[in-house]
Amino acid sequence: MFQRNLLLQADISQDWKNWINMLQATNLTKKYGNFTALNALNLTVNEGDIFCLLGANGAGKSTTINLFLNFIDPSEGKAAINGLDVTKKAKETKRLISYIPENLMLYPNLTGLENLDFFCGIGGKNHTREELEGLLKESGLQPDFINKRVNSYSKGMRQKVGIALARARDAKALLLDEPTSGLDPKASNEFSELLLEMKEKGVATLMAMHDLFRAKDTGTHIGIMREGMLIHQVAADSISLPELEKLYLEAMKPIKAAS
Repeated sequence: MFQRNLLLQADISQDWKNWINMLQATNLTKKYGNFTALNALNLTVNEGDIFCLLGANGAGKSTTINLFLNFIDPSEGKAAINGLDVTKKAKETKRLISYIPENLMLYPNLTGLENLDFFCGIGGKNHTREELEGLLKESGLQPDFINKRVNSYSKGMRQKVGIALARARDAKALLLDEPTSGLDPKASNEFSELLLEMKEKGVATLMAMHDLFRAKDTGTHIGIMREGMLIHQVAADSISLPELEKLYLEAMKPIKAAS
């Protein structure tokens, strides 16, 4: 049986001493009664990493994201952002991150520019109109739509507003939950290119997804989850897409009961 479990290795050509563990889970666990949604997760996402979490529905991907966001409390272990425990330093850690869910909630009767201005204001970031327009353009939103109401936007356009908000907030980490679900191939590719631009600026990204191709094409590291456990971690450049597919399908096979 094809089996591969490569731990993340530092490239000796890089100055690893300057790496910063922007996102770190240590024995992170979430239980609901007798059900374990996440089981002793250990995970590190450095500056400039794009870590893609793959797995079936219910595997623990969204639970991981929600724990880093401090939307839910861990049963055991710790989620840290830039070394700060998210449960003990909630206000400080929220300033470092930006979150883009599967369906980004924006005010439909406001324009993209007005939404960006509003959410920046909530976060204490003030920008001029010209700066906000520039952020939206840099994030791929067509200029003709900047001053149109969001109720006329496609999902891809709304996600670009989310990227613009991350830029405006100067986010050090992105937490993404199925951000490309439902996007057509062109929009999905545009979104991936935006993530790669953020990567070059040192932003750490943790992304839950189902798309093996995008994980391989965009990610620096890939994790496969099953039943609340991270069962494989691989460097994206160490595995081919057919190998990744085979590894994933093997991981998803039913577990045979002991005889």
